[in-house]
Amino acid sequence: MAKKSKKGGEMLLVGSKVKAMIKKKGCNTAGDALEGLNEYVNWLIGQAATRAGENGRKTVRKHDFLS
Repeated sequence: MAKKSKKGGEMLLVGSKVKAMIKKKGCNTAGDALEGLNEYVNWLIGQAATRAGENGRKTVRKHDFLS
């Protein structure tokens, strides 16, 4: 089961993968970076689901994230 972040949202990210990508870009990862990114991803998913629903769909599609 996925861990809960401090704000209660389920962790949707693979921490080691995110940290590796940040390191590849020449930066370090702060202790709260994954939590902040996870909150943003949860928000994006919520926005995409809302947009799909407003368009009469139950399926979230690629363009729901890009609009």
